[in-house]
Amino acid sequence: MTLVLTPIVEFYRTILQPVQPLTWLGLSLNSLDLAAAFRLCLVLRQIREQLYATHVKKARTGVRGIPQVEHRSFLREATTVLLVVYGGEAITGKSPFLGSPPSFMKSGVVPALYTIMQALVEYLPVIPEMTLNTELPLAAFDGVSRAFLLCNIIPPVVLNHQLADVSTSPWTLLLTSLVTANTGFFVVNFLSFLQPYSLTLSTPPEMLPYGWTTLDLWCAPLITGLYALLTHAQPFWAEAHSTLLGFLGAASVDADGLVKAAPVDPEVARAACAAILAVMFSVRTAKNLGGDLWKPKAEKIKEKVQ
Repeated sequence: MTLVLTPIVEFYRTILQPVQPLTWLGLSLNSLDLAAAFRLCLVLRQIREQLYATHVKKARTGVRGIPQVEHRSFLREATTVLLVVYGGEAITGKSPFLGSPPSFMKSGVVPALYTIMQALVEYLPVIPEMTLNTELPLAAFDGVSRAFLLCNIIPPVVLNHQLADVSTSPWTLLLTSLVTANTGFFVVNFLSFLQPYSLTLSTPPEMLPYGWTTLDLWCAPLITGLYALLTHAQPFWAEAHSTLLGFLGAASVDADGLVKAAPVDPEVARAACAAILAVMFSVRTAKNLGGDLWKPKAEKIKEKVQ
């Protein structure tokens, strides 16, 4: 296990170092911030272009009731990416339910970064389509960036809360992770920001049949809970860790005869979470973009007959 996690730990240490040219300007941005911003803006444009192509195809086939394509503005694109990034913490994740002002009210550096990155991506003449060859290698990076969000950005808001009932509540921790990580995309899809037509209320994919199986939806509380379990972020998780290892026969017993489990180093725990997410995202990418490899046998036979 150490051989697998040590490279991830070192990778985090490298990409979390401040970018030197930016530190001269007083900006504490690191390589992960820049890469994650570019990745998100690129994915949003890829999704928009896919939706546009699907919309035009339906219009050409004579499908009735197709909304008219609307000319897009940069303000709409910038609003979309900022909603994805800050929608969760602005609506429910951090304020007002936890009584803490959202991060974009404290500093404009990161909002400016995403806005500028969105402008750069918009002016790229051509971007690659989502294919298995392009997306599968990026799944590992998605796991690294998402793990940092779920382990280092969201939990401290709960763990450092001034009210003990909040800071020690595992339910508050998991709910905050679920809402903060998913509300942004939920709002964007609800208002049809990514569609090629005017803003319209529509059912988000998460609310459609089997939408609850969406990986992004449930991986947030799962990974945050795993990180809290390994690091003993709250008393509940420390007891749960000891109970689990005791059940597996891998925990030590103290002088009083109580089963105790030692907390895992936070960097190692985060690396484990990143590795799990990378595998999960890779499987999802292979399933969504793998073509015939993941199709049911009956469907393959039907396509050959046709």
